[in-house]
Amino acid sequence: MPAVTGVRRRLGFIAALGLVMPLLALPGVAHADDELGEESQGAQQQAEAGGDGTVSVSVGGVVFDRSKNGSGDSAGALTSATSWSPPPCWYAPKYTPEQLQEYVEPIWEAGSTGHEWDAVQRKKYLNPDEPEKDFNKDRTGEGHWWGSYVNDSFPPGWDSCDEDYFWVDQGDPPPAGIENAVTPEVLAELAYAEIRVPGTEVTLAPAGAAKVNLPTWAWLDGAEFKPVSVTASVPVIGIEATATAVPVSLEIEPGTPDARTFPASGVCAIDDGRIGEPYAKGKAERTPPCGVEYLRSSGDGTFPLQATVTWEIEWTGTGGAGGDLPDGSFGATQDVVVQEIQAINR
Repeated sequence: MPAVTGVRRRLGFIAALGLVMPLLALPGVAHADDELGEESQGAQQQAEAGGDGTVSVSVGGVVFDRSKNGSGDSAGALTSATSWSPPPCWYAPKYTPEQLQEYVEPIWEAGSTGHEWDAVQRKKYLNPDEPEKDFNKDRTGEGHWWGSYVNDSFPPGWDSCDEDYFWVDQGDPPPAGIENAVTPEVLAELAYAEIRVPGTEVTLAPAGAAKVNLPTWAWLDGAEFKPVSVTASVPVIGIEATATAVPVSLEIEPGTPDARTFPASGVCAIDDGRIGEPYAKGKAERTPPCGVEYLRSSGDGTFPLQATVTWEIEWTGTGGAGGDLPDGSFGATQDVVVQEIQAINR
């Protein structure tokens, strides 16, 4: 029914608007099987401050624990190495029977969704001959009404989930065929999108301007480049997944073809958490394990050296689930001054 589908999508749009609300400080996340609390009805984002100062944020029925994420002003999100992207929307528990009735009846009374849609909805939820009569209030505490939410790709993703509310018994999986209903794997994909990794500005040495035909050593602070992770969960149904990003390599692009890299591929492997090797006095004649040698000066300008770290992503979830997600990368560009070596005539 095209008209019904159109109304359904408009309702999805209205619901999606809740996600652009400012972050709200609310009391906490409901855990009782028969009580979703405020986060299911319009307070679609909420923050909980932990004792260590970390913050977990609930967005659209999913709670994100970012306490083991990368931090700092230069931290950023990963770019997938493939065309893969996290779900633009998902389905999760949204209402108890009483909450759904409280939400939809004023919409019917206002007539804003049209007679045809209202008739279909009234029949589904109120007709005593229907299996879900009276909003399933006789099953309060035995399950939840699930609905759709969108992520930060709104508005492009808001109309991707246009299923009407559907009932799921507590402890049962969502109905087959409903794409992006929350499972450990879907939660892992949502957690992937929340991962933030440290900035990638490399340290270059010897200090000062690089010199033509002399190797410049490059390295990153190994203490900062360690695995980071985000956990996504739906406490009301007891499922979760953790996506973990592990740094595996650093790629250097000198910013000019008149240069050579060490190693020749420009890709520096990460060994025991160390990315490159810090320069120290006495190493000037050695070949750096990670670095660059410029073959001409930058003149009055600079060369845009780009450093990109590749991160492998793995996930684990409820019930022993787990696997891999596409590698991600995060990089930064820094300006490098390259000077000719000044000869001294005596």
